[in-house]
Amino acid sequence: MTVAILSGKGGTGKTFLSVNLAAAAEQAVYIDCDVEEPNGRLFLRPRAVEQRAVTTPLPAFDGARCDGCRRSVDFCRFHALVYVKGKPMVFPDVCHACGGCSLVCPQGAVREEARTVGAVETGARDGIQVVTGILNTGEASAVPVIRAALAAGLGQEDTTIIDCPPGSSCSVMESVEKADYCVLVTEPTAFGLHNLRMVQELVTLLGKPWGVVLNKAEGDYPPLEQFLKETGGTILASIPFSPELAALGAGGKLACRRSPEFKALLQGLLTRLREECGA
Repeated sequence: MTVAILSGKGGTGKTFLSVNLAAAAEQAVYIDCDVEEPNGRLFLRPRAVEQRAVTTPLPAFDGARCDGCRRSVDFCRFHALVYVKGKPMVFPDVCHACGGCSLVCPQGAVREEARTVGAVETGARDGIQVVTGILNTGEASAVPVIRAALAAGLGQEDTTIIDCPPGSSCSVMESVEKADYCVLVTEPTAFGLHNLRMVQELVTLLGKPWGVVLNKAEGDYPPLEQFLKETGGTILASIPFSPELAALGAGGKLACRRSPEFKALLQGLLTRLREECGA
């Protein structure tokens, strides 16, 4: 089964749940698609780490061939190309590497060069394959790195945990595309519920089955119960508010290996997820 862990905002415990769920499964692949701030590796501490660059094609122009027809410039819907003082120019930060400019150029004046936008790290420890996507600082799109991380991790084990970026942007959509099931992590607060609604709308739009894990729970929260009643959702597990768990997470430790109660909760969640995925 491939399970994507999402949250509407940062700080809900999405990565905390993801790494501990992978550890509780014992044999699993953990893929960190939160490529702007990948910190799952701080908990899982993989060994024998290997890194490879992630590149995208960037157009480069042959001034001797270009006759100034502007077809490539007019084609680019992202406005990554301009024609200034008789010369074409490209803005790398907004180029989406679609390759269209080279296809429409009648003079063959556009070639493509590899541009590094990030990296993928792979390693393993204690039965867990750890795949980490790392986006270079300042890059506008995380999608190429997320695709590379997923390609490196999917299909290696029966249980795969995808740690998605927070929110509901294009990078989140890319992260959940191959998932069998989506776990939405939220907190029992008005802010948490507001952001839960966003990711619930996203996974519903994508046709993904989903359930909720409530983190830092301190009793009933009627607004969340009403939301689940309206949407047909369910609470898969409820993680209690716990200074002990918070301290373990803040210290970069796997709580499931220090707390038998938490490990039992996660193993119950894994059983529930396998049932939902038909695994």
